[in-house]
Amino acid sequence: MRPEPIPHASPTALPGYAATGQIDELRATEYRHLDTDGQVYLDYAGAGVAAQAQIRAHHDRLLAGLFSNPHSENPTSVAAGSLVESARREVLAFFRADPAEYAVVFTPNASGACRLVGEAYDFGRAAPLVLTWDNHNSVNGIREYARSSGASVRYVPLSGPELRVAESDLVVALDTGRGGLARRWGRSGRRGLFAYPAQSNFSGVQHPLGWVELAHQRGYDVLLDAAAFAPTNRLDLSVVRPDFVCLSWYKLFGYPTGVGALLARRAALARLRRPWFAGGTIRAVSVQGDWHRPMDDESAFEDGTLNFLSIPDVEFGLRWLDSIGVDVVHARVGLLTEWLLERLATLRHDTGGPLVQVYGPTTGAGRGGTVTFNLRHPDGTLVDERLVAREAAGAGFSLRTGCFCNPGAGEGAFGISRTSTRQRLLAGVDTIDQYLAALRLPTGGAVRVSFGLASAATDAERFVAFVQSTYLNRNVGAESPLPPRLRC
Repeated sequence: MRPEPIPHASPTALPGYAATGQIDELRATEYRHLDTDGQVYLDYAGAGVAAQAQIRAHHDRLLAGLFSNPHSENPTSVAAGSLVESARREVLAFFRADPAEYAVVFTPNASGACRLVGEAYDFGRAAPLVLTWDNHNSVNGIREYARSSGASVRYVPLSGPELRVAESDLVVALDTGRGGLARRWGRSGRRGLFAYPAQSNFSGVQHPLGWVELAHQRGYDVLLDAAAFAPTNRLDLSVVRPDFVCLSWYKLFGYPTGVGALLARRAALARLRRPWFAGGTIRAVSVQGDWHRPMDDESAFEDGTLNFLSIPDVEFGLRWLDSIGVDVVHARVGLLTEWLLERLATLRHDTGGPLVQVYGPTTGAGRGGTVTFNLRHPDGTLVDERLVAREAAGAGFSLRTGCFCNPGAGEGAFGISRTSTRQRLLAGVDTIDQYLAALRLPTGGAVRVSFGLASAATDAERFVAFVQSTYLNRNVGAESPLPPRLRC
């Protein structure tokens, strides 16, 4: 049964909401499938939602033309290759990147973009990897490449209830060993990689883009994870110049899936050394001579045959998003996020205790449209996030529960110490639930809702109504068994 909106001022009454009315018009036409069967979509951090126009454009293009593997010179191959190159140009234009400075490498997703950098970066004793705690696992995984090359890996911790990174801690991590190792091991030029998210996919915290230049001044290349940031924020590469940017297009506009990108400064791309080659990445190769020559441009990083039938959809998606306006989407998401945070903060049990515990910023300042939290019973104990997942799904809400592939942010949010994790890991626990019990954690994750391109006021209102009607003053009861946690 659909919960009734609670009696409180609607987000539509907020100053500036009317200026984003174009989104409501699109919601009723191009995104009307969002409202079928009384559903509420609140997982834009997981995936964007495609407009009907995007699907029509894909359909019409395939029926109107004939396209084949672009690694040839026949007419259908040339047609496909032309559309791929047009998409590259559109990507650079959208991010205001100078084609002479930046290249676009198409990948399966943002994770694939991170892997390209990790496997080919020149890590070593004098070239460390520095990361913030709240990186997505696709960025955390780069540490395995770094360690296998003998590089040190340094993490910058989160501090305070807002789960932000203190710039002073970042400077210390970047400056550790500065100069000494580089001179000792005879390295010149840049000496390491700094990787961080422009926006945390756990807390919604937006880290300063100015850290790119801060790291550059200390001799680092910078990998900026923009997968959670770019869908609702303008990233201008004529102003901020990271060496590498990883993206997944379905996060920006829902379709196509299976296509991402690495935006790379050409100078930084030229310093990468791939540990292998594949079809499409080489100019020439010999079996008997045991040699190969890679391509001299971005195609040296595009393994095998590109997804040439879907990459043109990226161009349409970017133009679609541009026609709505990234700034309009940013404003709408910011208004809904701030309203949701304020409403959740007002929900209190009759005992006086809060119903909701938010992890990260509790206001709209310096954050994006991702809100992560746990619910509390009147006695202060946490409501199991698996129960929330089950009941929210039953009420038609699509949201996310668990750890969100961001262990560092979770450890910061739940106050897990480095000592305890190491001691407990040595205890030989086998399952996630045993591990949580060993750490004495009351639950195994959190609840995450996130707004995006097609979000409307009713989405936020109905969710708050659901939380209030389902969990306010609800005591711990004999719930039916919950499924075991399989991973985190």
